[in-house]
Formats: sequence, C-alpha cells, structure tokens
Amino acid sequence: MMRRVYLDHNATAALRPEARAAMLEAYDVVGNPSSVHTEGRAAKGLLEKARAQVAEALGAMGSDIVFTSGASEAAALALAGRGLSGASIEHDAVWSWIDPVLPVDGQGRVAVQAPGVTALQLANSETGVVQDLPRGLAVSDVTQAVGRLPFAHDWSGAEMAVLSAHKFGGPKGVGALVVPQGSDLAARIRGGGQEMGRRSGTENLPGIVGMGAAISAAVAELAAGRWEEIAQFRNILENALEAASKETIFVGKGADRLPNTTCFVTPGWKGETQVMAMDLAGFAISAGSACSSGKVTESRVLRALGFDAGAAGCATRVSLGPGTTQEDVLRFADVWAEKLRKHRARAA
Repeated sequence: MMRRVYLDHNATAALRPEARAAMLEAYDVVGNPSSVHTEGRAAKGLLEKARAQVAEALGAMGSDIVFTSGASEAAALALAGRGLSGASIEHDAVWSWIDPVLPVDGQGRVAVQAPGVTALQLANSETGVVQDLPRGLAVSDVTQAVGRLPFAHDWSGAEMAVLSAHKFGGPKGVGALVVPQGSDLAARIRGGGQEMGRRSGTENLPGIVGMGAAISAAVAELAAGRWEEIAQFRNILENALEAASKETIFVGKGADRLPNTTCFVTPGWKGETQVMAMDLAGFAISAGSACSSGKVTESRVLRALGFDAGAAGCATRVSLGPGTTQEDVLRFADVWAEKLRKHRARAA
C-alpha cells in the first residue's frame, strides 16, 4: 500500500507520545480541580504541573497562564473591546477583532508605529514569514512559532501572547493566553471563577495535561536542533520544485521564515487542484489556512502581499514536521513535477 506523507503541520501536528501518555494518566483522575478533597487535590496537582510546564517553556510565570479552548478563544479574551490595530495578514482569530488594519510589504512584514495598541503575529501560518516583534506590543500571536522558533514571553516585550496546543503536538481543543496579573482583562466566560477568575468553567484536565507534556517535549526538540534539519529539508524541497518549474514563485523566500514552511505560487495551476492531485498521490498539503470551515478560498494573506486574485488562487502551502524525512520531500517534488507536466499537457 502507498505510504501517505503528511505535510500539513501548520494546520495541525500529530499528537506527541509524551502528550498521549500524560493524557491517559489524567483520564484516570476522577476529581474536579476545584474540589478540596483528596481526589480534587490530585487533579489540581496535575493542572498546576501543566501550568508550570507551559510557563517554563514560554519564559513566563505560572500565574500568567490562562488555559482556554484554543488560540481563537485566547485571542478573543485578549482583544475583545480593546480597539487594537493589527496587520492585514493576521489569522482570522485576530483579524476579526482588529481595527485599523496595518499594511504589509511584499514579503508580508509590517512596520508598527504604536506597539501598545497593536496585535501582531510572530509567524504567518500561510507563508511562514516571521515578524520582528516590537517592544511594548499589546498582544502577540505566537501560535505557529512555539516549539519551532526560540521564543520567551519575558524577552518578547509583549503584554499578552496567544497559543494553541495542537500546533506543537498537543491535543486539539486546548490553548492558552499568557497575561500578567494586573493586566486589564475582562473575563468573557463567567461562572465559578476558575483560572484565577479570568476564564470560568471546569478545566479540560486531560487536554491541559497533554498541552503541558507536549510543549516541554517541543522546546527540548527545538533545543536539540531538530528544526534546523527541517529547515534544510525545506530548502531541498524548494530547490527541487524550482528546478521543475522556473515560473513558480516562493512567497517570502527573501525574508526570515519558519523553518518548516514553504508557500509557492505556480501560475495557471489552481492551488485546490494541486491539493487534490497530491492527496490522491498520497501527500497531505493545503492551499492556505485550515481555519475556513473546509472551504478553499482565495488567500487574503497573498492579496495583502500584492498578488492578484488569479495568482493568489494558485498558491499551495507545504509545512513539514518533526517526522518529515529528506526522502519524503524529494518524493513529493518528483510527484509534484509529474503532476505539473500532466497539467501543462492537458492545458496545451
């Protein structure tokens, strides 16, 4: 049987074995973390261990970590009602809350004039382009960067940071907002006063425990140099694709990018067509962000970078992960080149 190759890690990463093991342990803990009896204290202990793991990985205090259902909820908690500006390439979870919208250059970088009233992503999910976060930023979206780039909240200079567990090998449906005690933050979910009164609701203990284990494993993997090797595979892939198609444009190639991400535009070959063709050949890739309810739509990010509608519709994203091998990317390039030749022959 054909071995499938997963190259869509910016959409979601595989659950790490460390996270799976920690979650299975947590599922056997019956207590509510808010209960004071023995079972409740056992659950509370697991919760606070995970909080400490996330805080240590992010260079924050445990009291700064507010667990949420994911980055979208964390962004809403940080941004709602604040009237912050942000870049035109922000993820929809941030884009939905910002006004005014700041323009970007042809590489997708933005010049921030007023950091204290600005929300800005560290790395773009579609292009991989990395921003230089200015000191004093109100909110940073570090969802795509955690575990792939060196990052510490204490030296980033941002007041708050948004992240999601499933991007670095934790479970889906859990994330966090990093927010120091004393920040002007109004709870959006009210009730029992969990998460130090900043986000009520009984905590998703297995998910949070999985997030803690995953982020510890992810930063250890980063420190060991695994993502430098992944960057080499990304470059090998781009060189092979460029050899097969001189007209293909690699978005943001001249800028600092995530080590695993390549976004490329092949004029005349729709991104959705490439995704379907490569899927049938055993490769999972995407035509942009995965957060559009399964719809394949024109990339707002590429339009902001100056691509016209036709070119933006021909964009494809490949995002590698810890399990990706050089053989995977070379086989992808060979199959992609063959699919391109067939597409050109049909179009002739």
